[in-house]
Amino acid sequence: MERVVITGMGAITPLGNNVETFWTRLARGDSGISYIDTFDTTHFKVKIAGIVRDFDADKLFGSKEARRLDRFSQFALAAADQALIDSGINLDQIDKERLGVYVGSGIGGIQTLIDQHQLLNDRGPDRVSPTLVPMMISNMAAALISIKLGALGSSLSPVTACSIGNTAIGEAFYQIQAGRADVLFAGGSDAAVTEISLASFTKATALSTRNDEPEKASRPFDAGRDGFVMAEGSGILVLESLSHALRRKARIYAEVIGYGASSDAYHMVATHPEGHGAYRAMKLALKEASIEPNQVDVISAHATSTEVGDKSETAAIKKLFGQDAYRIPVTANKSMTGHMFGAAGGVEAIALVKSLQTGIIPPTINQQEQEAECDLDYVPNVARTADLTIGMSNSFGFGGHNAVIVLKKYSE
Repeated sequence: MERVVITGMGAITPLGNNVETFWTRLARGDSGISYIDTFDTTHFKVKIAGIVRDFDADKLFGSKEARRLDRFSQFALAAADQALIDSGINLDQIDKERLGVYVGSGIGGIQTLIDQHQLLNDRGPDRVSPTLVPMMISNMAAALISIKLGALGSSLSPVTACSIGNTAIGEAFYQIQAGRADVLFAGGSDAAVTEISLASFTKATALSTRNDEPEKASRPFDAGRDGFVMAEGSGILVLESLSHALRRKARIYAEVIGYGASSDAYHMVATHPEGHGAYRAMKLALKEASIEPNQVDVISAHATSTEVGDKSETAAIKKLFGQDAYRIPVTANKSMTGHMFGAAGGVEAIALVKSLQTGIIPPTINQQEQEAECDLDYVPNVARTADLTIGMSNSFGFGGHNAVIVLKKYSE
């Protein structure tokens, strides 16, 4: 089987619109959570989110093309373009029938749907755009990237809620490992910080209401957590067979060595309180990687800052790793980015790659009071340096979808 490596990365996030800015701020412990100013929150109980700032779609795509793209597609195209440039791939020198795109979105073009529904109500059916459906459907990010690249291979848009990024990376890993593709762009994108989304999640009592301190609202594992913080963005990675990467003398960031997926089969939105599905996905990922639990040096947790979710993930880690669970640093990127839904896994995979490269483990910020059931080493508040070789990244989604990837520092 082919070894699979990562050769390019691109990111659009509340912490910055390229990988280096995002990583610098993440490692520094900065928060990307702020007040929502993209719509009026006067009548909303929750007024904060992780908003992508200084993103100029007109400059990137031209005003005419930008109007034909929902924000989630704009993010995905921008991140994919960064990843392409970063990879150094010359599209004219590769077999495009073996080039594919695995990029998903949890919610798709929800703002487009909202805008066009309002237009329908205000001005009638003749004013609804003929591009509504292609702008709205969640596969469009993958489709548009494929069109941009001229990728003739497999194009897939997995929809596994908040585990989409890891699902995409894991399934791409399988395709390349099996020799069915040379290069796959993989990740996720979402832009769901909208009025209706905010209203729904607020009504479900899922969101933090710490409006007076936005930067302190997302606090995974902390005893004072009161819900997650919505966010938006995109994270795209270039996965490539090692043989193909070596032939073109590519810079190699890291190796993908394992992937595990499972279902809770438990509840529409609640994770299993004992973390059974998370445990199985992590166990499968380690088995796929042919490594023992004690070989893992760092865990990037899903950790959304919810009461049950953080407890169940901690329980799953303890069950799988035993006493090693207390030795292995567990970091929670969402404490700084908020929850980017379908984009989270891709962005967090990029952060894990950077950790393996630099030996820096980003902190889990806003750790003030330990909870009895959340008692692992969460790298509280300040980044840490360590000798890192193997890292695991967890992503879990509504409906009980669990996807876990294992990455390794590259060595010949």
